[in-house]
Amino acid sequence: MRQADWDPTQYSRFAAERSQPFRDLAELVQDGEVARVVDLGCGSGELTAELAARLGAADVLGVDSSPAMLARAAEHARPGVRFERADIGSWCAPGTRDLVFANASLQWVPAHDAVLGRWWDSLDADGQLAVQVPANADHPSHLTSAEIAGTEPFASAMGGTPPPDPVAANVLAPERYAELLHGLGAIEQHVRLQVYGHVLDSTREVVEWVKGTSLTRFFAVLPPELHQPFLDAYTDRLLDRLGDRAPFFYPFKRILMWARRP
Repeated sequence: MRQADWDPTQYSRFAAERSQPFRDLAELVQDGEVARVVDLGCGSGELTAELAARLGAADVLGVDSSPAMLARAAEHARPGVRFERADIGSWCAPGTRDLVFANASLQWVPAHDAVLGRWWDSLDADGQLAVQVPANADHPSHLTSAEIAGTEPFASAMGGTPPPDPVAANVLAPERYAELLHGLGAIEQHVRLQVYGHVLDSTREVVEWVKGTSLTRFFAVLPPELHQPFLDAYTDRLLDRLGDRAPFFYPFKRILMWARRP
């Protein structure tokens, strides 16, 4: 799926809300020898640096495909923490990592069974896998953007086939992830669906939230002159559906999973 480059400033508008699932995922990592870590989908890097400090890891690699995010991440590089550009969906480094960590990134790539298999193969003996994915594709914030993409002039501008929502297209049910981890040979695992309740200033803040994430797939294929009209149409329909309220409670479902290799 073609995707516009990320805007680190837009994404960081909700840094506090997006940091809590990261910290909950990090809490699942068990104490022990966790010296060699990879953070797949590291984004702007501040959470990668936090993970390194939390674990006391000596070798932490942050991987992302966005040049803009990696440029921001470079500010957090130091001895033992480095960043590189790569496709997380195909990334594999057999037997080299004590922890493979991926917070809110797996949803952007398809074939999760194969991807998790490659990440699992990258673990050394007794290594740990920790992954968090959004599971909110059925919320109006996601459904409405797909509806607007199917209207004119946007549909024609995208060749009649708007890009699908990666969360709806790629993310599996929590129980399926548990089955996959068992099939990979996990000796321990933890999988849960969690609802994070975010109290935003208003309903309009939901637009700003998705503008930095799921809407980027439309901006990648729409001509620039249609970006603002798309946002305006999306905002109008979303407010019709959710109401123009201040504050606004935004429930956001996420799947957190952890497993240990024999």
